[in-house]
Amino acid sequence: MKTKFTKLFYGALCILSFLLTSFLPGRLVAQNTPVTIAITNKQNHPVVFATVKIVPVADSLHYFEKVTDSSGMVVFDLIHDNRYLVNVTSVNYASFNKGITIKNGRPIFNFVLDNTSKTLDAVVIHATKPLMRQEDDKTIVDPENLAASSTSGYEVLVKTPGLFVDQDGNIYLNSTTPAAIYINGREQKMSTADVASLLKSLPPNSIASIEIIRTPSAKYDASGSGGIVNVVLRKGIKIGLTGSVNAGMNQGTYGTQYAGFNLNDNSSAFSGYINMQYTKKNMYDEIKTDRIFAPDSLLSQDAVTRYPGDNYYVGYGISYELTKKWEVSYDGRISAGSAHNSSVNESAISKISNGDIAVNNIANVSNGNNSLFLSQGISSKLGMDSLGSAWTNDISYNYSPEKTRQQFVTDFTIPAVTTVSGDGNLTTHLNFLSAQSDLVLKFRKQFTLETGLKATATAFKNNTDYFNQSGGVRTKDDTRTSSFNYHENISAGYVQASKTLLGITLKAGTRVENTLMKGRQHLPVDTSFNINRTDFFPYIYISHSLMKIMGYELRAYLVYRRTISRPGYDLLNPSQRYVDPYLFETGN
Repeated sequence: MKTKFTKLFYGALCILSFLLTSFLPGRLVAQNTPVTIAITNKQNHPVVFATVKIVPVADSLHYFEKVTDSSGMVVFDLIHDNRYLVNVTSVNYASFNKGITIKNGRPIFNFVLDNTSKTLDAVVIHATKPLMRQEDDKTIVDPENLAASSTSGYEVLVKTPGLFVDQDGNIYLNSTTPAAIYINGREQKMSTADVASLLKSLPPNSIASIEIIRTPSAKYDASGSGGIVNVVLRKGIKIGLTGSVNAGMNQGTYGTQYAGFNLNDNSSAFSGYINMQYTKKNMYDEIKTDRIFAPDSLLSQDAVTRYPGDNYYVGYGISYELTKKWEVSYDGRISAGSAHNSSVNESAISKISNGDIAVNNIANVSNGNNSLFLSQGISSKLGMDSLGSAWTNDISYNYSPEKTRQQFVTDFTIPAVTTVSGDGNLTTHLNFLSAQSDLVLKFRKQFTLETGLKATATAFKNNTDYFNQSGGVRTKDDTRTSSFNYHENISAGYVQASKTLLGITLKAGTRVENTLMKGRQHLPVDTSFNINRTDFFPYIYISHSLMKIMGYELRAYLVYRRTISRPGYDLLNPSQRYVDPYLFETGN
């Protein structure tokens, strides 16, 4: 029974397979119609590699897509009596859309594409400059966005990532030693206060870039243990005659106002620029301190100081292309400032154990300051090849006189009503001459050789005169009065080479410096010193790129560098500058 049923089942299955293979395919084929679509342009030329997309109107989720052959044709199997939407796209042609209905037979549809216009009225390319980028062993900051919200070049530096500026104007990078400040590659041999005053007179939009060099190579002075911040000023960079005017202000407890203009001309072999700025500022400090200066004595001070002042700045320069490779430039800067600050300081000395006040007084201190900074420089550059090899020469002279007038009055109410007063005059003169020649040879395969010579001469003079006044009698204060002269000559040469291989940058070199110092203090006692020494300063720098975060390259580096410490010129005269009855500033 089972065998008979099995034979009947397989027999029925064979009959069903025969019917499916004999009748059903013929009926499926009968439902489809070969449709040829030919694509040409207006010149009746076939459009090859055009994309043809067929979308059923009844079911837009399922579509067919093919590319035309060398004859501009493509064939689809479509269901007759159905409606389709044809979309044709191709480079240099306008997109084509057409609805079709499939009939019996083998239909052929011919579609003509229109050419797109190749004439552009205008092309505007917008690109955002990165704020910071790494170039060899230095970080370059584009201050354009920072300058938009700043009133001076000093504020731009304060807002620059990676720089820390303290209340005295010192700029720090990665150590407790302040960084050396360069302007257009020239070191500013001035005190911290004078450099800060110069930067405050710079218009914010006059800065083209800020170069941060944390580990200066053998090319730079060996005394830069705190790193270098090089402020590169703008010159005439636009073609033709251009200019701009700026003005602004900010307002807090006190306000700051500024106005200026710049003019650039770069329409011929001669190019020049001038930049002028006036800044009127007014700031203040409020400082409260408590100092324990004896086992049972506390000094409490509450001081308010105002800093009004005016700054004037003029920057100018011209350059001339002697040949396509040789360029000579002259530039100068003049900065003048006048400031008058006054402070009111209430001081009280009390016993910690019972709070009794032993001494109470109010000190009024006023300082009037006039400063001038004059910088002149001539430079030349010879481009030697297309790789960037160049020979540059630079000679510059800086002159910076400064005069400060000081008056102080202290009124004591406890233990007795008395008045102590005095005055002082502080004058400094700085002359600084620098000459430098650098040769950079760049070879293929990212190999660079650098060498150069540099000589500087410095003359610094400081005179301080203080007087005390009591009972209408004005007498000389010998403890604060001093006079000091200083001369310095530094001669240096260097050689270094750098190579980048497999993402690793290696730079090595050495610098030799001969230092000749002569100093003489006339007052309060006649003393002098002489130093003549020669030192070698090797330098090795290894760096490798790790990753990029928001377009900025993070690098790992290993540095060996020998440096030397030299005193700032404002520290050379150990005279005592009056601050209040319990505080003074002095040099080393």
